[in-house]
Amino acid sequence: MNYVSVENIAKSFGERILFKGISFGINEGQKIGFVAKNGTGKTSLLNIIAGDEEPDEGQVVYRKNLKVAFLPQEPNLDPNLTIEQTIFASDNEILRVIDTYEKALQNPEDTEAYQHAFEQMDANNAWDFETQYKQILFKLKLDDLSKKVSDLSGGQKKRLALANILLSKPELLYLDEPTNHLDLEMIEWLEEYFAKENFTLFMVTHDRYFLENVCNEIVELENGQLYSYKGNYAYYLNNKEARIANEQITTEKAKQLYKKELDWMRRQPKARTTKSKSRIDDFYEIKERAHKRRNDHEVQLEINMERMGSKILELHKISKSYNDLLLLDKFEYVFKKGERVGIIGKNGTGKSTFLNMITGATTPDHGKIVIGDTIKFGYYTQKGITIKEGQKVIEVIREFGDYIPLKKGRQISAQQLLERFLFDRKKQYDFVEKLSGGERKRLYLCTVLIQNPNFLILDEPTNDLDIVTLNVLENFLLDFPGCLMVVSHDRYFMDKIVDHLFVFKGKGVIQDFPGNYTDYRIYESSKEPEVKIETLTEPKVKNSWKKDNKTALSYNEQKEFNRIERDLKKLELRKKEIENLFAQGDLEGDKINEESQKLQKIIQDIEDNEMRWLELSEKMEG
Repeated sequence: MNYVSVENIAKSFGERILFKGISFGINEGQKIGFVAKNGTGKTSLLNIIAGDEEPDEGQVVYRKNLKVAFLPQEPNLDPNLTIEQTIFASDNEILRVIDTYEKALQNPEDTEAYQHAFEQMDANNAWDFETQYKQILFKLKLDDLSKKVSDLSGGQKKRLALANILLSKPELLYLDEPTNHLDLEMIEWLEEYFAKENFTLFMVTHDRYFLENVCNEIVELENGQLYSYKGNYAYYLNNKEARIANEQITTEKAKQLYKKELDWMRRQPKARTTKSKSRIDDFYEIKERAHKRRNDHEVQLEINMERMGSKILELHKISKSYNDLLLLDKFEYVFKKGERVGIIGKNGTGKSTFLNMITGATTPDHGKIVIGDTIKFGYYTQKGITIKEGQKVIEVIREFGDYIPLKKGRQISAQQLLERFLFDRKKQYDFVEKLSGGERKRLYLCTVLIQNPNFLILDEPTNDLDIVTLNVLENFLLDFPGCLMVVSHDRYFMDKIVDHLFVFKGKGVIQDFPGNYTDYRIYESSKEPEVKIETLTEPKVKNSWKKDNKTALSYNEQKEFNRIERDLKKLELRKKEIENLFAQGDLEGDKINEESQKLQKIIQDIEDNEMRWLELSEKMEG
């Protein structure tokens, strides 16, 4: 069944034509990944078919009464609403029934309203919807339903918008970079969710494993033309190569780019596509395979970086904690030449604090960090580049360096590096304020690389980069002869670049795993599952939507019991927020003391409330 027909649409900005005469359809059950370079009209095309922008020519025709939802990169949410109000403001009938029931619970004196709300919950099977509702909020870490949208971070707003559209149950869903601001656990859950739910999808994402595991068709916009590939990302790579070879209209450089990517895909062991049946015990075998993967790469750039001495970076029993939150506990490691480490772990486990300690922004509580005299760090942070008004692209990079030296006296000039990262000569003389978000990230990367560091630290370098730029960055990093440390939620990028992982598990535990991300997932999935009570009771606080059997308590005690459950949840979430502030390592001076006092007060309130909750529970069960 056809949902949408896109008929001969065109879009231009001044003399610049993004695309013209574009036609295609979206049918029921399709899960389409839309691929294009930054700045070629990807967002404009997505906005046009989603109805947020008008084409210069042509039209977009929808099937009558089709239920559509759109997740943009910057969601438009009402800042005055809470998380709960935002979700209940959707047009999902079951959510409205649940909202009415929640309000009836708060006014038990109105027995008629309560009875009606209760009957509607039964009639609409809303009790069952509760499980899915709670799971989505839990997985996307949106537990404090009373928090206002205006108080949320950019990542929390994106996750709230995602939760909202998933709960609205659309027939057709448009997604613009849905994995941005999600950690690895969230991304893998979302993959599974889309696999089992009957959504029709049209999405833009740079996450290639997401494209591989979710999509059944790839549509590419290139040079104003649209190309369709009826398969996943691996199928797209194979067939794009064939199309390029047959048409013979692209440069040898572009062919090599896709052949490299394809060669790497073909070299992956079969274990990557099937779940391991037994636990992998031989770590050395994994490590050997990981090193072989990178050694197969044919070096194109022989970078002549500054010489490394015998001492690189040594971590001697470093510890770091904020009150009761332990982030590192006597962690030891001595880096060797050419090490390539990936860092993974949930938010709040100390990853940013770890990088800040290494680069000198934070000091450890105990232990010592020794940096070799010859080490020159290049640090790419999530904060990005500071734009000066009236500055041109080439002027920005020349502030940091004019060239990268290569062996045999050769060099890459600042202009050549920009060209390699897809800034042509004309673009290099554009004003920086005209660049898109992804183009600014590209420029920032170039400013870090032009300084010719011998130890690169990259904190989420793949956010907002298109797939073509990611290929360029990956090949540059494979050529890079120095040490490399990367924090990223892009699993494909991590698999290709790193040799081993530091896995931040929380409570000061850091596991050194000798393989890449997929090796680690295979290893973890093949272990015996640990039975945890928490996994059976998520979220921890009992849900007020369950049918009420608490008959042993008086009316006032019943109200107190319900209030304590709500208060405990809010206190736990506030405690977690403050602990995360400490984990990020950005607090200083008086602010540390202020937040510490708040944390101690919250901990005491939690203990007092839990004691009273237990008293009432025992009375109820008695």
